[in-house]
Amino acid sequence: MSFIQRINQDITSAMKNKEADRLSTLRMVKTALMNFEIEKKGKAGNSDTTIDDAEAIKVLQSLVKQRRDSVEQYSQGGRPELAEKEAAEIKFIEMYLPQALDETVIARIVEETVVETGANSTKDLGNVMKAVMVKLAGQTVDGKVISQLVRSKLGG
Repeated sequence: MSFIQRINQDITSAMKNKEADRLSTLRMVKTALMNFEIEKKGKAGNSDTTIDDAEAIKVLQSLVKQRRDSVEQYSQGGRPELAEKEAAEIKFIEMYLPQALDETVIARIVEETVVETGANSTKDLGNVMKAVMVKLAGQTVDGKVISQLVRSKLGG
């Protein structure tokens, strides 16, 4: 079952159960996935292109990142009710993402990557970040956590 089919089933369920917040979030997720699929079709030049699970996960991760940024901005702006709404949306979206990696696992991957790349100063931060992100592709990770771990490992 594709992500969009699963979302459609969950939309129906949320409508039947009168879960307005969940329904709103699921509709937003479906729209984002469909927009990505339309974009992909435009780039590929054919109408046979469908979104696969890896691409859907990237779209959902992007939505979570946007919401995290919004939570931070609303909290700083004195709008806790909007921050709570965004946080609730994050929880609904994360149900469709793979389990987040533990920080100790990420730290181990960062250490391995630093050794592999031969990085020894903060000048090498970009190279290490790229390599770590390639290794963690398809996983649910927070880029800020990875950046902090790489900086601490490189002495920054």
